[in-house]
Amino acid sequence: MELKRDCVKYIRDKAKSGYIKGPECEICGDTKKLDFHHYYTMTLLMRKYMKENSLEEYLVLEWRDEFIDDHGKEVYDDTVTLCHRHHLQLHSIYGKDPSLATAKKQERWVKIQREKHGLV
Repeated sequence: MELKRDCVKYIRDKAKSGYIKGPECEICGDTKKLDFHHYYTMTLLMRKYMKENSLEEYLVLEWRDEFIDDHGKEVYDDTVTLCHRHHLQLHSIYGKDPSLATAKKQERWVKIQREKHGLV
């Protein structure tokens, strides 16, 4: 089967119903134009999982449930709600697809920015 979209989108579609987007930006408290950010870049996490388990991308519908189960913490818990401006700022610092090794640094950056905005 040839995929019609990027492989990771099939995983996001399946996981999306379990996402809990906050009502405001974790940094500034803005309630408009909110984005859901994964500290562990989903594409990189998925590629690592595929490599470790010798999985083929075109079979994503067969293994995505197991991926989500195995990485529930990263998919659902290691996330943050940010306004679009702060989401772009985070990515300007850590890159479009931040390395998995930067997840804790990203989380710490959000906390520091939150303190700067007086939302402790």
